[in-house]
Amino acid sequence: MSDNAGQVKTFEVRLPVTVTQKKSLVPGLSRSDFVVFEDGVQQEVTFFTDEKTNPPVFVGVLMDTSPSAAGKLGFSKEAAKNFIYTVTRLRKDKAAFMTFDNEIVLRQDFTDKLDLLDSAVDKIKKSGSQTALYDSIWQFTDEKLRNVPGRRVIVVISDGDDTFSRAELKDAIDIAQRTETTIFGISTKAGFLGTVPGVEAGTVKDKGDKFLTQLCEQTGGEAFFTGDMLELERAFKKISQELRSQYIITYRPANQNYDGRDRKIEVRFTNKDKGDKYRIRTKSSYRAVKDSLK
Repeated sequence: MSDNAGQVKTFEVRLPVTVTQKKSLVPGLSRSDFVVFEDGVQQEVTFFTDEKTNPPVFVGVLMDTSPSAAGKLGFSKEAAKNFIYTVTRLRKDKAAFMTFDNEIVLRQDFTDKLDLLDSAVDKIKKSGSQTALYDSIWQFTDEKLRNVPGRRVIVVISDGDDTFSRAELKDAIDIAQRTETTIFGISTKAGFLGTVPGVEAGTVKDKGDKFLTQLCEQTGGEAFFTGDMLELERAFKKISQELRSQYIITYRPANQNYDGRDRKIEVRFTNKDKGDKYRIRTKSSYRAVKDSLK
């Protein structure tokens, strides 16, 4: 959001855009390759950066320590460390670590020191009594990510169930969309090997899984359902590469009213051949409100 000459208030929408061909990332595209639509109406693109700008990445690792995750604590801690090691670059990116159950606790603020993050993860020994997943996303995004100067990423390590939040799923998605935060999810269900009947890695199963998938997909990220740490490490490498290969498209909505409506976003290629060949992934909508939970 910006103030023009202190008079006319305007707001803009910033889209991290990933382009793939099959499973490979596509570099080298330019502003003229893209066109943006909001609710079916073409919009004015005001700013574009390609993958070469390579800004710092700020990563928030949010780990579920509720009773439903207690038996998977070892898996969760290993996943948290591996994500931090793989996705953050020394002396450029920063990570923070937060846990959530019936309480939301920032265990380590943003730092580029891996030993501090390691120590914060290692200290987690026991669980609380409830799961405030959506509140933790809202609080971390609002307090820690809103004003950082770079790419904003959250990884949620959880079974996707929420039992305690004041916020709802739509509130968590909403603040992530409005702060250009991309959410990735790691389901802990498959990390609890053999104890959940019928659980198989790689498939979306119950309500918690669906909510976790929705949370990630609507913010431009992805959810992973695997108990195999090697497979997770490969996924983390893919995320790391993706974050360095994203395009940022900023547009000024023609409709500048905060009307509270969900607005559908679509990014297309100007060239139909590119549209047939490549796939675009970005956030799919946003809610036109100043803040949904304050």
